[in-house]
Amino acid sequence: MADWFDATLYPDEEPPEHIESLADQVDFLCRLCAAWDFGILPKPETIAEIRREHWRTAVEACNLLTSPAYHLLREWHGLEPRPYLGQQLSYIRDDPWLSYV
Repeated sequence: MADWFDATLYPDEEPPEHIESLADQVDFLCRLCAAWDFGILPKPETIAEIRREHWRTAVEACNLLTSPAYHLLREWHGLEPRPYLGQQLSYIRDDPWLSYV
């Protein structure tokens, strides 16, 4: 597998040898976004790969509206914004210093 591929995203099964189908790409992106939302940052090589044009269809197909990482992927691929349906914590949302971050 290429150096951008992170096999640790597959703790529940054997990682695929190749990611070629749309289903494989969507599965990889779902796993990546879940880890990223949990604070496990992807490798720079992985970021570079998933920003490539051929991932755009998979990003659109994921539709992970509760994932902040997914919304970033949509932005990177020039896709229209979708509503964020994740948890909005009041102590963060109402923080007056948030606009300076």
